Amino acid sequence: MKVLKNIVIASMIALTAMQVYSKNNEQIFEQGLEVSELPKVLSHRDRTAPINKILQYRLDNLLPKLMRESDLDMWLVINREYGEDALFYTLVPEPTFAARRTTLLVFAKNGDQVERFSVSRYDIGDFYKSRWEGGTIDEQWQRLADIIAEYDPKRIGINVSEEWALADGLTQGLHQKLVSSLPKKYQDRLVSSEELVIRWMETRTAPELAVYPQIVKVARGVIDEAFSNKVITPGVTTDQDVAWYIRERFEELGVRPWFQPYVTIQRKGDKNSPDSPFFGKSSRTIEPGDIIHTDVGICYLKLCTDTQEMGYVANFGEFEVPKGLKEALKVGNQWQDILTSEFKTGCSGNEILAATHKASKRQGIKSSTYTHPLGFVGHAIGPTIGMWDNQGPTPVKGDWKLYPNTGYAIEGNVKVKLPEWDNQLIQIMLEQSAVFDGERVVYLGGRQTKWHFIQ
Repeated sequence: MKVLKNIVIASMIALTAMQVYSKNNEQIFEQGLEVSELPKVLSHRDRTAPINKILQYRLDNLLPKLMRESDLDMWLVINREYGEDALFYTLVPEPTFAARRTTLLVFAKNGDQVERFSVSRYDIGDFYKSRWEGGTIDEQWQRLADIIAEYDPKRIGINVSEEWALADGLTQGLHQKLVSSLPKKYQDRLVSSEELVIRWMETRTAPELAVYPQIVKVARGVIDEAFSNKVITPGVTTDQDVAWYIRERFEELGVRPWFQPYVTIQRKGDKNSPDSPFFGKSSRTIEPGDIIHTDVGICYLKLCTDTQEMGYVANFGEFEVPKGLKEALKVGNQWQDILTSEFKTGCSGNEILAATHKASKRQGIKSSTYTHPLGFVGHAIGPTIGMWDNQGPTPVKGDWKLYPNTGYAIEGNVKVKLPEWDNQLIQIMLEQSAVFDGERVVYLGGRQTKWHFIQ
């Protein structure tokens, strides 16, 4: 009862925090990020409690709802040590590094609640007590078959999917073993848990949203450090130096990058067009007058970010960002506003993309949109809203509809002629982590409305 009481109190605090956060977010963050110091990053030991409280909330409150909506009576998540279903790590408490031997997680509907347990050699903390006393591997699978017969589920979800990688974690060998262990009656009741997996992965709860802004601010704060004279000495520092500073700073803080950060340069007189696949790709020294850009992503407290921001390196005797660049960034923010205004519950990713293209064209903006879901992983599952190499509709993934309380990387670019560079075409590449609350898109840690300025 004490544990349950603590969870309820934590949930109430998180809900209150989210209400205040949603109400004040625009006023707080629309001015861009002013970083005086980074948010505190917890030690690995101290992360365990908040991660597990969030997981407890999700399992107790979110999962039963999603199983009802997905019309599943039972869900099996089956894993072998070091060959785990990627989904496994979103379902188990910290510190869990691997499945032990063969780990069978079972979620079974019982009225309005979902019972959860394992059919495995070991318990997984207090989250999954085992209903098997040990024995041979064949006896383990027979025990699973007996439990399935006890519950007699009509629809048994398993993680197989043709289109969604994160919903396709059941290996061929384990699938064959499961089928061969069940009577024909239950073999015929096995169905894809695709819908449940997507909804589980994409949905953010109030306790998560209470901490997510701090995670995004860590990522944005490191960019703010990197795009400053603390790191960049024009004429000396290379784009690779800055990229590795970002990577090593994240490692120093104890947060995990989910891809290698990179930095690109745009320079007056560059010949490659923004439409070229080689645009901005370089390995060269940063010089006065350069436009720089970075793309970074971290995961912390099991939530991931994805961020792209722009910087300008002053020429000698230049003490503010040129007017043309300020106007170009405003066009980028205008594109963001167009895109996020099209987020409506029930609309598909393809519909949002088409509406964004239409509105951008009407306002004379040359833009590309490639926004993706964000959450437990960086490139998460949910509605795809364009791809950088395909601005047309995306089959299946682009057809997935928008749900409330889902996270996104608001990602894309605009191409603008810069007067100070003899109307050379430049590209403003922006990406910020956000959540759609059912009515509007809220930037979790603000968005860039001012240039990083390196003097």
